[in-house]
Amino acid sequence: MKAIRVSQLGGPEVLQYVDVDTPKPGAGEALVRIEAIGVNFIDVYHRTGLYKLPLPFMPGSEAAGVVEAIGDGVDSLKRGDRVAYAMVRGAYAEYAIVPAHMLVHLPDSIDSKTAAAAMLQGMTAHYLATSVHPIAAGETVLIQAAAGGVGALLVQIAKMLGARVLGTASTKHLHIAAEAGCDVVIDYTKDDFEAVVMAETDGKGCNAVYDSVGKTTFDKSLNCCGLRATLGLFGQSSGVVPPFDPSRLAKNGVFLTRPSLGHYIHTREELLDRARELFEWIGSGRLKLRIDREVRLTDAADAHRALEARETTGKVLLIPDN
Repeated sequence: MKAIRVSQLGGPEVLQYVDVDTPKPGAGEALVRIEAIGVNFIDVYHRTGLYKLPLPFMPGSEAAGVVEAIGDGVDSLKRGDRVAYAMVRGAYAEYAIVPAHMLVHLPDSIDSKTAAAAMLQGMTAHYLATSVHPIAAGETVLIQAAAGGVGALLVQIAKMLGARVLGTASTKHLHIAAEAGCDVVIDYTKDDFEAVVMAETDGKGCNAVYDSVGKTTFDKSLNCCGLRATLGLFGQSSGVVPPFDPSRLAKNGVFLTRPSLGHYIHTREELLDRARELFEWIGSGRLKLRIDREVRLTDAADAHRALEARETTGKVLLIPDN
């Protein structure tokens, strides 16, 4: 089969399109013929070595396709089932071995491209809005990078749950945040988002702040938190937040958490519940995905270049030739 392999760390050019043996599923596993692969910024972090993996490795942790074979002890799947998954490395390939308990059946209303675009970012937005801070109707929340992949989905879910949403975005992406449903869109390249948030909340701050940016926004995100608010720091696109005095949380009794998706699909039941509700929202048209482009698997380096250059305004998919 064809796959992308990283044998040395570096730029997009280290993504090698190679022939490798098609793997066979072991006990508790399934072989999935991949039809669409989700590209995420963590794939770039793995390629550059910011997040270290043993070399060589196949990048990618999100895909959708069809079950080709199952290993011993698997009774939840059969050959021909349409499935999707996230949080399992090695997705940049024509076939992948996936633990059966990590695979989610796709309803008829969801095709493979939609599923590959939704699993990681969609379930991330879902756990942030329903578990990290369960948004209640009438609350006010701030979403950093509201035009980003997770951000635009989180805006839509927050609005579904009845929140007033303040969102930050760059000048050229303000329209995406607005289309997603932000009540107030803040241009972080021109405006002091803390000042705008405090003015919009009569100085009370927000019930929750969702921050995927990290270093450059953290201090003001914390200042935007109201009484007993939650600050969900779920990313670090601008860099790691430096050490700080935890007593700063005491001003409003703020709850600070640094979650990841793995914490919130820890059990099979939780994975299925999140995916089910996510697919229901997408299938009904209540949650809209933005797919920026589809790139052939052989051209994975081009997908990474576009992502790193901030040229994309939605999900990037890799499509195998199989």
